[in-house]
Amino acid sequence: MKTEQAQPETGANSFAAMNNRIGRVVAEAVGRTLRDRGVSRMLIALVAAFAFFAIMRPQIFLGPINMQNIMVAAPEVGVIAIAMMLAMLTGGIDLSLVSIANLSAVTMSTLFTMMAASNPATGQSMTVPLVLIGLLVGAACGLLNGLLISLVGITPILATLATMQILNGIAIVWTGGKTLYGAPAALTTFGKTALGPVPMLFIVFILVAIVIATVVRSTALGRKLELQGANPVAARFSGIPSRSVLIASYTIGGTLAGLAGVLFLCRNPTASADYGASYVLLVIVIAVLGGTNPNGGFATVAGVVLATLTLQVVASGFTALRLSPYQYSIAQGVILVVVMILDTINWSRPKLRKPAVTTDSASLQTTQVGSIKKDKEQE
Repeated sequence: MKTEQAQPETGANSFAAMNNRIGRVVAEAVGRTLRDRGVSRMLIALVAAFAFFAIMRPQIFLGPINMQNIMVAAPEVGVIAIAMMLAMLTGGIDLSLVSIANLSAVTMSTLFTMMAASNPATGQSMTVPLVLIGLLVGAACGLLNGLLISLVGITPILATLATMQILNGIAIVWTGGKTLYGAPAALTTFGKTALGPVPMLFIVFILVAIVIATVVRSTALGRKLELQGANPVAARFSGIPSRSVLIASYTIGGTLAGLAGVLFLCRNPTASADYGASYVLLVIVIAVLGGTNPNGGFATVAGVVLATLTLQVVASGFTALRLSPYQYSIAQGVILVVVMILDTINWSRPKLRKPAVTTDSASLQTTQVGSIKKDKEQE
């Protein structure tokens, strides 16, 4: 009888110990997210930048118009930065995102103009189908990138550089190098609508961030993306379909770029092949500032959102101080260098406690692989 009673207690203790161990691993992962990967750091930077410009030019910077401009300008850049984060999470990069967004906007504007020319009422009633077409254009371009990288085996930077040139060329030939004018009134109205003091475009940005953060943190696909970026060899041996994961990553990123094209038209009912040319480097800076590991394996959507807002606040502050865009470019570079130095310092500290960190990292990786295998068995 004693033996029979001891077995349940041992099992319960073992189960409790396992739960405690998993809790410690998760707590450490969350702690490293806040400490080493920039969420708290970017939050401090955002508050500091906001306070600095508020003190320097309070009447201009704190004005309601400027606050609205910050929240209206941030979404289109932020959505593309989240798409870039997904590519970098797998150890890759996507240089074609801005070109995808422009092609999406050009496609929607062209189709709307054609329909409105024959029947204005029909053109205005096609808002939802046009938005879906814009998203499909983005998804198709992202799928092309994923196939070139995963099936053909082209390096991500070269594959997306090639598609960037192709898509730019298509948009230029399509538009004749001119700016297209025309978008459904519903889109422009939506771009000017606000929920209280918060523009609807900013709310869309936050909703996108929440959805992608949930995918990355709480789904099997998110764990596969992280493991694929952290260790492609381990991912392959653990049974992860690397090709499917890469295709999914770039397809989702392309869809987000298509959504950015929709936001372009919401903000300004024009489309061109060269809109947002400076965004290509900007979104890479934002992704890295937000804590995305350029080598893959780790990213935080919250960090990307905060980095987007921080750089937008700095840009708005420079405008309030009447500084030139070239000085803003210098500031971007300085901020990036400082953040990378801090990252290097923070990631070098655990080496002093190598055994403990190695154990926790191994436990976390084992937990990830085990949970992925369990998900596959359930499927």
